[in-house]
Amino acid sequence: MKKSPFGHIILLKRLLFIILGAISYKRFRGFNELQIEGSQVIRDLPETNVLFISNHQTYFADVAAMFHVFNASLRGRENTIKNWWYLFNGKMNVYYVAAKETMKAGLLPRIMAYMGAITVERTWRSKGEEVKREVNPKDTENIGIALNDGWVITFPQGTTKPFNPIRKGTAHIIKQYKPIVVPVVIDGFRRSFDKKGLFLKKKGILQSMVIKNPLEIDYDNESVEEIVEKIEYAIEQHPSFLKVVSLEEIEAQKELDKLREW
Repeated sequence: MKKSPFGHIILLKRLLFIILGAISYKRFRGFNELQIEGSQVIRDLPETNVLFISNHQTYFADVAAMFHVFNASLRGRENTIKNWWYLFNGKMNVYYVAAKETMKAGLLPRIMAYMGAITVERTWRSKGEEVKREVNPKDTENIGIALNDGWVITFPQGTTKPFNPIRKGTAHIIKQYKPIVVPVVIDGFRRSFDKKGLFLKKKGILQSMVIKNPLEIDYDNESVEEIVEKIEYAIEQHPSFLKVVSLEEIEAQKELDKLREW
């Protein structure tokens, strides 16, 4: 049987993709609605060496939504995941970077890991405690293998907390492997799901996913710090966006107060 570069049986991956895709489908088109923008970008990408960078709101729902959107787009759907038959012919060389301890925490995470997780050891946190350790070269090598085989999704903040700093490791990977870098901005997942993204917390939430044009990067001449700043702006996690969000929340609260007074 044909296997992925990481030894996973492609036929089994496809079967899991269909089952889990069918189970999760109504979470993005049914119980809640996923509003998509820019999915045409997906169809113009090469088969390999594409790195998707995104902000992070839940452990698993973010990735599941991207799998749906990417495959729906590749099957001709424009900014929609309507009609889930695309699950039967999914792109199997899509991988995502995840913390090793997260993917070992239970049976379902282990199953999802089989579908394409590139597990890495966090260099700054382990089992809820702050740590300091060197980057495992094997982790970086595995990301390179995945890029060589297909597409990779990564969350450069390394946490679901908004506006946390971008980890420089992502910039080093970009300079080393020179992938096409596609920013993705998501919202609404934190309100829809629990932190793990496995259980529906609230119905009727509008979720959104914006897929932006690939970043223009001078791989050889731009510094790690310059690439980090580009990532911050691209996935809307630069500190300047925090001020915008805060102002929007203030205005929303003012409107709510007016309604209450009325």
